[in-house]
Amino acid sequence: MLLGRVRGTAVCSIKYPDTKGMKFLVVQPLDKHLKPVGPMQVAVDVVMAGPGDLCVMVRSREAALALREHNFVPVDLALVGVVDQLDVRQDGEFDFTLKQGTNKYT
Repeated sequence: MLLGRVRGTAVCSIKYPDTKGMKFLVVQPLDKHLKPVGPMQVAVDVVMAGPGDLCVMVRSREAALALREHNFVPVDLALVGVVDQLDVRQDGEFDFTLKQGTNKYT
């Protein structure tokens, strides 16, 4: 999953038939510090995001699977969530060791 900020709307006069009625937005991909990464891209909007919203995006096949009606659509980027709050911690604050636990299914 990726982070991105919506910068505007893309208007298409001609598009693939199964994408009719879908909203396309221009999105700036961001890194974990919310700094721009790479060029702006066009994404299909699944969550009714608007300009300035910080969003979660998916690429490739997952983008097409995020669409409600059609799963076989030539879509490579989709907005699947609007971020309400983002807490970024320092890399050293995470403890990646596996804790001893129980699992009733083994």
